[in-house]
Formats: sequence, structure tokens, C-alpha cells
Amino acid sequence: MKIRFLERSKEIDMLNGPLLGKVFLFALPLVITNMLQVLYNAADMIVAGMSNVKGAIGSIGTTTAMINLILNVFMGFSVGTNVVVARNIGKNDPEATGAAVHSSLIVGLITGVFCGILGQAVCRPVLRLLGDQGHILDLATLYTRIYFAGVPFIALSNYLIAIFRAKGDTATPLVILAGTGLLNVLMNLFFVLVCGMSVDGVALATVLANVASTLLLGLTLMRDKGVCRLDLKKLRLDREAVREIIRDGLPAGVQGALFSLSNMLIQSTVIGINNRVCPGGSDVIDGNAAAGNLEGFAYVATNSVYQASVSFTSQNYGAAKYKRIREVMRSCYFVTGMIAIAVAGILLIFHKPLLSLYSLGSLSEETAMLRMKIMLTPYFTLAFMEVGSGVLRGLGRSTTSTAISLIGSCVFRVIWIMTVVKLVDELWIVYLSYPISWSLTAITHFVFSETIRSRYQKRQEAELRAEAAEASA
Repeated sequence: MKIRFLERSKEIDMLNGPLLGKVFLFALPLVITNMLQVLYNAADMIVAGMSNVKGAIGSIGTTTAMINLILNVFMGFSVGTNVVVARNIGKNDPEATGAAVHSSLIVGLITGVFCGILGQAVCRPVLRLLGDQGHILDLATLYTRIYFAGVPFIALSNYLIAIFRAKGDTATPLVILAGTGLLNVLMNLFFVLVCGMSVDGVALATVLANVASTLLLGLTLMRDKGVCRLDLKKLRLDREAVREIIRDGLPAGVQGALFSLSNMLIQSTVIGINNRVCPGGSDVIDGNAAAGNLEGFAYVATNSVYQASVSFTSQNYGAAKYKRIREVMRSCYFVTGMIAIAVAGILLIFHKPLLSLYSLGSLSEETAMLRMKIMLTPYFTLAFMEVGSGVLRGLGRSTTSTAISLIGSCVFRVIWIMTVVKLVDELWIVYLSYPISWSLTAITHFVFSETIRSRYQKRQEAELRAEAAEASA
């Protein structure tokens, strides 16, 4: 007797029926959720700018690469949670699914505490190494130290969201994160405008909002009636579940960390150009931070389809539906391409009113517009790169995905900065490294994912033919 995993209407059946509409329905709540999160993050910078503290916006922007470097440790393992839980659902194995759910949350807590302590210890020296100086360094350090105090809750929140996604429910995280994100904005305004705080108030609001998200997501999963239900009495580390989470999540974590390292190198180069162009000021840093903040809307929109590709591929891989995975790929590439073109187009068309929200000077606006034109025009290449990576992870080839991404993007960018930028020390040359690396990596991801999927399908068909021949003999 088969267990019914899809007991709630919010959960999408990834194993049967047409796929294009289901991929869109899965991704849409994620797009909205992630865009709301970026909107709230943008509000952090905008409200910090209202404090009239010089360099507040730029100081937050300089912390992004360093924070992501550390956060990607547990973010990678949360990808492993998504893959393993979804795969076990596809296999129709409720016991293994439950073990993965409960083990992953302990892994999340452990990695979150570790990353929080690490971030506190290294934030100031790393920020100084990147080129932060004077009051910018002080503001950035204050922001990161408060932020890292809340990292254990950020980690748990991400693992809980990964579990919801693995079982096909992206609506529940949307509702919860929308509410806590609004709470974040209100606390931003209170701490900055009422209490007279600056980047410290923005960071504190982020921490408190993530505490609320973790509690609400956890309580909701405890009330779930399916096999992913959270039972605090069952919280323990299952050796096999942890092994699979690490196997599928560690490469993603390493990839994310090394991506952040390459971005830190680029951030350091931007800071160097800023110090050369406007010594003692932060115009280039501010413009770069504002543009990066707006680009976040495009990234999270396309990353939502990456999450869909991981979940859909993992479930169908667990169910050995290799032919169906080709349809998953087609649907995900189509949806992510349309989303990338639409969101990037909107950002480029409305760049002036959007950038005006950040209270930038003329040089800062020029910097922001330069970055947006170079990065957003070919943004669909990043979208394709993400989907290809997600399919490979869903096929159990997380290490392959990581190796391709590291060579095609990280190594390429480092070589670019060390060679081309040394010859032409211009900001547009720095930014150009991104779309070139996206294109190279996207093509390689597609070739590998289709080759591996096809190999699985041919092997399965050969086994079926052999069984049929044996039965007729």
C-alpha cells in the first residue's frame, strides 16, 4: 500500500502530469517570497541612509561578499536537505524522509552556531583586508557583528524552508516570510528613526525578524500531517541521512564559499577603484552597493527556478523517471529565461526612480547604472547556469556541478582580475567578468546534465529490455 505524500493541496505532485504549469506554480511563490526578502533587504539600505550617517549604505554593501562567504557553509547543506528529502519522497520511503528532516535541523543548528562564532571572530580583519577604512570599516564591523549573532536562526530558517520546498510546498514559506519581512521593515524604521540608531538598528531588526521566521516555520512544520512532520522527540542525527546531506550539500557549500571568495576579490577591486577615484569618499562603493542590491531582485527570481529544478529533478530521480527529467529541464529553462528577461528589463527601464531611493550622488548613480547595464542585459545566462546546476544536483551529481561552477566562474573571474583588469584598470572591465563566466558555465552545465540524464535513461531502457527478454524466454 502506497503512502500518500501529497495530502495537502499546497503540495505539488512533481512525479505525474504536465510539468510546465507545475514548475511555474512551484516557482511563483518562491519568486514572490524571495523578492519580498530582497525588498526588505533593500529597505535596510534605504532606511540606513535615512540615518544621515555618512557611508551607511556603502558600509552595508561592503559586507555582502564576506557574509555570504560564511553563510554559504550552511546554505550548501540546506541544498543537501532539499535533495535528500525530495529524493526520499520520490522513492516513497517515509522512514528515510523523516530521518532526513530531523537530522537536517540538527545539522542546521550546528552549522549555524559555528558560522555565527566564525563570523564574529573574522569580520573586522577580513573587512580591513578587503579595503574598508576609517568610519566605513567601523560601521561595517558593527553591522556584521550584530548580524552574525542571529546566524543560528538564519540557518534553521533556511533548513526549514528547504524541507517545505522538497515536499512541494512553497506557499507556506511565502506567507510566513512575507509577514516577518514586514516586521523587519517596521523595526528598521523604529530603530533608526525613533531610536536614532543606524546600521546597528538595521542589523538588529534583521536578527529579530529571523528569530520570528524560525519559530513560525518550526511550529507550522510541527502541525504538518505528512511524513515531513517535525516531532521534537525525534530530533536526532541519523548516520545515513547525515551522510547523504553532507554528500549532496558539501559541494554546494564549497561552491558558494568559493563564489563568495571570487566576489570578495571583485569587491576589493571595486574598493580600490573607489579609493583611487574619490579618496576619502565612498561614491563608487555606494553606487556599486545600490546596483547590487537591485540586482538581487533578478537573482532571487531566477534562483527560485533553480530551487524548482533541484526539487523536481530529485523527486523524479528518486522515482527513476529519467525521461521525465528531460521535460523538467525544458520547463525550467523556459520559465527561468522568461523570468530573467522580464525582471532584468523592468529594472533597466525603471532604473532612475529605483536608484533615487538610495539618495546617491551623481558619481554613485553613474557607477550603479554602469553595473546594471553590463550585468542585467545578459542576465538570462545566469538563469540558465543556475538551472543547469540544479539539475545536476538533483541527479546526484553535486560534486560535478560544483567543479563546473568553480572552473567556469570562480577560477575564470580570478584570472580575469589578475590579468585583464591589471591591463585595463576600469570598472566596466571588472563587471564584464560576470556575464562571460555565466555563459561559459551555463553551456557546460547543460551539456553535462543532459549527458548524465541520457545515460541513466539508456541504462534503464537496457535493463527493461533484458528483463522482458528473460521473461519471454
